[in-house]
Amino acid sequence: MRTLAWAIGLAAAAPAAAQSVPVEERSAATLADALASGRTTAEALTRAYLARIAEIDRTGPTLRSVIAINPDAVAQARALDAERRAGRVRGPLHGLPVLIKDNIETRENATTAGSLALADNRTGRDAPVVARLRAAGAVILGKTNLSEWANIRSDSSMSGWSAVGGLVRNPYALDRTSCGSSSGTGAAIAASLAAIGVGTETDGSVVCPSAMNGLVGLKPGIGLVSRTHVVPISHSQDTPGPMGRSVRDVALLLTAMVGSDPADPVTAEADGKRRDYAAGLSADALKGVRLAVLRPTMPPALAERYAAALDRLRAAGAVLVEAKLPDLPGLGANELTVLKAELKADLNAYLASVPANGQPRTLAEVIAFNEREAAREMPFFGQELFVAAQAMPGLDDPAYQRARADSQRQAAAAIDGVLRQAQAAAIVSPTYGLPWLSDPANGDQFSGPSASQLPAVSGYPHLTVPMGLARGQPVGLSFIGTADSEGTLLRAGYAYEAAARARVAPTYPASAPAMLDGSVGAR
Repeated sequence: MRTLAWAIGLAAAAPAAAQSVPVEERSAATLADALASGRTTAEALTRAYLARIAEIDRTGPTLRSVIAINPDAVAQARALDAERRAGRVRGPLHGLPVLIKDNIETRENATTAGSLALADNRTGRDAPVVARLRAAGAVILGKTNLSEWANIRSDSSMSGWSAVGGLVRNPYALDRTSCGSSSGTGAAIAASLAAIGVGTETDGSVVCPSAMNGLVGLKPGIGLVSRTHVVPISHSQDTPGPMGRSVRDVALLLTAMVGSDPADPVTAEADGKRRDYAAGLSADALKGVRLAVLRPTMPPALAERYAAALDRLRAAGAVLVEAKLPDLPGLGANELTVLKAELKADLNAYLASVPANGQPRTLAEVIAFNEREAAREMPFFGQELFVAAQAMPGLDDPAYQRARADSQRQAAAAIDGVLRQAQAAAIVSPTYGLPWLSDPANGDQFSGPSASQLPAVSGYPHLTVPMGLARGQPVGLSFIGTADSEGTLLRAGYAYEAAARARVAPTYPASAPAMLDGSVGAR
């Protein structure tokens, strides 16, 4: 757990003079230009972000979005500045500080997944996705808080809470959820504690915290980004994804993240898909492009924002085609079967790969740890999903294999069928409902639309872009496509963003208008 000494030490590492470098609401693209022109340095940016974290993450609004600081961040920034002075520039991320969700390994910090069971999980390894960011010149600033175990421990969880980091608070209303499980990345980037960050998604955990924190977030298609050395839930659905305050920022970050990894066979073709995803982004990209429009049931405040977003899409030249998803009986049950079975197998494999350090080596040992440490680990909700996963048979079980095949087939066919029938490049929908009250007694409040399940289960990409505020709270517009359509979604999202200019900066109020609208949880 972090203490006051942590905040004091952080403030000392980032002197007041660092605050003269303006970082609030600055995009990664803008800061990259400032670095390239010599108007600032990587060290100055790093110190400015460290000062801002000290100012508002554990004091001020106390967002609790950053779970650990990289002790070598300033030294790494200095080294990157020296490279730039010597004429070596690795790319547009050179010298830009990036925050990493704390279920992704970085060599300097423990990787806890928010659990006290992994408090000493110091592997000395970089996940390949982190290694790619370093190679691209990014400064690894630190690790972000998250819904513990990426929100898979309990069906009654409170999104954004972990035993290690406490409860992440939403910068747009401190009593509202930042959504799980990449809640810390969402709140931190919204609050300008870094310009860009990396989350992970199994079902909704990049797009939900992005939507509910006024950000752009992309869940890449499965196979584009390595999952090695990421604390897992499901090899069928897990993926890291970029989060930022603009589509261009997310495209820049994605460009550095993509690549093949021999240890993750699903990425075998990823090297062939490496490209500059920020190239060719244009405000004219939607002219004449057909989009399939879904109209799920939604509260009036969200419907008003969605109608305005559709007007902006039309103004940008898009051709909107009304569409409806087919009924998908059994999809939810099959997805849950897959997640439970793969959680047991994948987490056991991960825990066996890390240094012992007296920490659990199997899911069964994690369950036992949680029971022993129930007062600290389970003060608000239990671990019934862990227990159910432990009871699952292996991956050779016919019921699991059937559930996996059926769910992926159903989800892919639903997306592809809508696109084909509408002759559309992408599907649009509200991403989620409005942020709900963080409620330790009752957990997440499940209501409202969710666009995350079909792209999550199919393994297809999913982009969310801010639609503005509904009753003072951020909401997002989803662009969903078929396999390998990340570029298409980013181009569409960029054109919408240019037409709508809908992002609003947070003001950190204690509360927002009385909450009637909710949303489903995300892992």
